[in-house]
Amino acid sequence: MPPKDDLFELMDKHLPKLKNGDVLFITSKVLAIHQGRCVKADGADKFKLIKQEADYSLPKHKTAGHEFVLTIKDHTLIPSAGIDESNGNGYYILWPKNTQSLLKQLWTYLKKKNGIKNLGLIATDSHTIPLRWGTQGISIGFYGFNPLKDYRGKTDIFGRKLKFTQSNIVDSLSAAAVLLMGEGKEKTPMLIGRNASFIEFTGRDMHKKLVINPKKDIYASLLKPFQQKQK
Repeated sequence: MPPKDDLFELMDKHLPKLKNGDVLFITSKVLAIHQGRCVKADGADKFKLIKQEADYSLPKHKTAGHEFVLTIKDHTLIPSAGIDESNGNGYYILWPKNTQSLLKQLWTYLKKKNGIKNLGLIATDSHTIPLRWGTQGISIGFYGFNPLKDYRGKTDIFGRKLKFTQSNIVDSLSAAAVLLMGEGKEKTPMLIGRNASFIEFTGRDMHKKLVINPKKDIYASLLKPFQQKQK
């Protein structure tokens, strides 16, 4: 629990034996606490923390009586740079640092511990979608598999060749996993996905294959007002 905990020790104690081809979902909060990425909320300036943590941000604004800052953090559109107080026990929980590197470390450890060849890891969080109420899951990092199912060059049911379609496997799975893990006091920070035959496992870091340069994104005109953090 905050401000720091040993995730390897917790997995050894509580995580069931993994099978070849499993996908393990881990909440960003658990990863962050493992790294000690917690700040005592009492006396801390949350908006200063957000500005410090965000890669890009918009000015804070008030919605439904609350002040928010919309940000981009680690190629993800997310409020408040992912900083969260829920289940924080008096701490602000920041996002983990170097998520891909941490996931690779966990992936290597778990593969060896369980004696398996194929394993996927996904770090999850929840976010909101424009023009929709409610939150849903999204990945903030993953390791061990190809994140996309490519339909380009294939045909639809009428023989029309598809030019652009790629199915986002990692975020689709994250949405389902976060729904099952819950957002309140369910105490389910990890979840095992099994028998997903459509996943193409690999030992390479495939993160760059998933993310898009904001200038090339279909929503580039909406992302343009975001201001990059001054280095």
